[in-house]
Amino acid sequence: MMLENNKPAPSALNYQLLIKHLLRFPLNFWAEREIVYRDKCRYTYAVFAKRIAKLANVLMQMGVKAGDRVAMMDWDSHRYLEAYFAVPMMGAILHTVNIRLSPDHLIYTINHAQDKLILVHTDFLPLLEGIKNQIGQEKQMIVINDDAADPKTDWSSAGEYEHLIQKASDSFSYPDFDENTLATLFYTTGTTGRPKGVYFSHRQLVLHTMALTMVLSGHSSQFIVNSDDVYMPLTPMFHVHAWGLPYMMTSIGAKQVYPGKYEPERLLHLFGAEKVTFSHCVPTMLHLLLNSPGIETANVKGWKMIIGGSALAPGLCKDAMSRGINLISGYGLSETGPLMTLATFKPDLLNSSDEEQVGYRCRTGVPTPLVEVEIADPLGNPLPHDGVSVGEVIVRSPWLTKGYYRETELSETLWKDGWLHTGDIGFFTSDGYLQLTDRIKDVIKTGGEWLSSLELEDIITQHEAVSEAAIIGVPDEKWGERPIALVVLKQEYRGKVDENDLKAFFAQFAREGRIAQYAIPQKVVLVDAISKTSVGKINKKNIRNQMGI
Repeated sequence: MMLENNKPAPSALNYQLLIKHLLRFPLNFWAEREIVYRDKCRYTYAVFAKRIAKLANVLMQMGVKAGDRVAMMDWDSHRYLEAYFAVPMMGAILHTVNIRLSPDHLIYTINHAQDKLILVHTDFLPLLEGIKNQIGQEKQMIVINDDAADPKTDWSSAGEYEHLIQKASDSFSYPDFDENTLATLFYTTGTTGRPKGVYFSHRQLVLHTMALTMVLSGHSSQFIVNSDDVYMPLTPMFHVHAWGLPYMMTSIGAKQVYPGKYEPERLLHLFGAEKVTFSHCVPTMLHLLLNSPGIETANVKGWKMIIGGSALAPGLCKDAMSRGINLISGYGLSETGPLMTLATFKPDLLNSSDEEQVGYRCRTGVPTPLVEVEIADPLGNPLPHDGVSVGEVIVRSPWLTKGYYRETELSETLWKDGWLHTGDIGFFTSDGYLQLTDRIKDVIKTGGEWLSSLELEDIITQHEAVSEAAIIGVPDEKWGERPIALVVLKQEYRGKVDENDLKAFFAQFAREGRIAQYAIPQKVVLVDAISKTSVGKINKKNIRNQMGI
């Protein structure tokens, strides 16, 4: 039934979804909960709110205005969390700089973003000093130093973070503005071309935070995350807002532990000392933790982890489960903010065997709240969810980037017919789980058939001697392409396992009918390390370049 008068009251508020509103609940309910930085700093949420205001005042005094870009170059820290809030809450845009970029790419991103001010840790100051003539010496700078010493730099506008914070007022009147105002900007390197800027609004980040909370706290699964958890990110805060988890964990008032530079022994120490219960990371980081000497004495049983960034191999999953780590896969891109799917268990799986659970924990996952995912043929037509039909993964959600920053043509390529095109291919199982099979550019085309490099990597990493592996296609006159495998052996197996042993392992899967004969790599190369991108993913473009392909 329609109301006779459905016009809003003249005084009714059109409430905007702004990042500042994420702080209301934790400050009212969990004001004494702690935020910890290594062994160097620990304070309450109440102090956190005051430090956010102090930072906003410092930035305003240095001339930062609404819409200005403020760059951040720091290890994961309480300061980074303060910038997550202070910069967008004052109406400016936080540019989270990838500290692992090459100097050329660093210059490009800072100039392309037109950053007005840079907050930089002393560890990265020499890098900036070396390129300052190419990024403009007129930029303002705040130097971050863990011991709060005055910065040693000839950058004329530099001041030290803690010194500036101490002098500033702990009160700031955060403005109201349109929720579609940009809040963050960062650059995704991918594997081709120049870095591309992706950007997100206040509305998008608030909705992403709410959806994360719904999927991790709102229903029974293999684990639940709530305000009683102790959170430590193992995904860099420069990378897709550390998957949005710092915003979520702040909004629910959980204790947070920021580890600084990622060093496995320190991470395991902090895990035990601070009683960490929840983290997230790429498979490479999980691999480093499981192979760290400290893992032998650390009791990591019950550690909840989301694994994303690249596929979770069954062998790595089993190793983690044998230590008592409770892990699941997640999927998303820099362009998607990133949450798209999580491999959460449906009720009938909760009491299933560990062997069956491995398969589900490694799946790409079920679309999360407010996310639509489809697979499409080359013409963009949706394909059935039958466990067989394979197509490109296309997505819709309210928090996807609207395009690439100042890149109109690339933005149109990313978006088509109202769907964001991921460049990933996969299928949906009949019970609703998405499973990626490869990146479009990494599919191996042999004899008219497509081979999934991810599937072959999953197989070889199940061998007890294999630590890491990458599968790529190489040109072949007869077949078009044939797969080859690059393998890093575990230390204790080096000299005991060779190429023939690993090819025989593949052959066993072929005899069982689980892969075709032509899927057996024609060559297995034992290597000391596998090339990774700046965020820990296998860099197949670089591998191909190194092999002259």
